[in-house]
Amino acid sequence: MSDTQKKTVVVTQVHSPIGRKPDQRATLIGLGLNKMNRTRELEDTPAVRGMIAKVAHLVRVESEG
Repeated sequence: MSDTQKKTVVVTQVHSPIGRKPDQRATLIGLGLNKMNRTRELEDTPAVRGMIAKVAHLVRVESEG
């Protein structure tokens, strides 16, 4: 795989962060997800995977490319 074709993962926020711990809310903001049904295409790195795992109950991983 060349540098121009990086693996990506599409993440959508499906639950509200209301009532969640502040670090979970901050993780959503770090992923670019701060509103319901917002979708982001992110580079598939171990750091991003760790952030997704931390808020897995609030997001849906739609597809991997």
